Amino acid sequence: MNANYVQRLRLTFRKKGATRYIGHLDLALTLERSLNRAQIPIAYTQGFNKRPRMALAAALPLGYLSECELADIYLSERMAPAAAQEQMMRRMAPGIEVWRVEEVDVRAPALQAITINTSYTALLLDPVDPVGLQQKIDDLLASESIMRTRRKKEYDLRPLIEALALVATADDSTLLTMRLTMMPGKTGRPDEVLNALDLDPMAARITRTEIVLAEPEQV
Repeated sequence: MNANYVQRLRLTFRKKGATRYIGHLDLALTLERSLNRAQIPIAYTQGFNKRPRMALAAALPLGYLSECELADIYLSERMAPAAAQEQMMRRMAPGIEVWRVEEVDVRAPALQAITINTSYTALLLDPVDPVGLQQKIDDLLASESIMRTRRKKEYDLRPLIEALALVATADDSTLLTMRLTMMPGKTGRPDEVLNALDLDPMAARITRTEIVLAEPEQV
């Protein structure tokens, strides 16, 4: 069966404001509706239950903001990336800002297969002792293993933490930055890092700031 798409575009977009309460499936549906309103010629799968040919890099947990979400869309007609960006932003749902569109080889691996790591900031909303928190960070990074439970299975969080730091801010807010592994079967979660530091993830404003993809020679 011949493919019904001629072009693959990669969108980089922000999730701002109230969109933090949109879950992964609802986000995909929101994007689909926005692209249709903008008359972007997105291709659909064939068969009885047609779905848009669109894939997001990774699910973003409910309540998180993002500066860097990635989605690939496959088009049935070619468009210049800049023109596609302008056209879709005219009808994009509030709180979603597509700030980059680039063409990708249609034969390139799927987004989900080439993620390497992802970075986050966690703004702590409750007062904390910065000296005590820094000691907990040092102890965590010095640990050989940090055993956690996810979906009733034990796993080691420590090798999934690539970087973790307490950052000074101009307004004396408490801000953590972290870079976590994000590969198939090996994904670190910021809420579990906060739990390992005896911090409440519900008392933090978490934002994804970067998703790193494998270079072609690494795939």
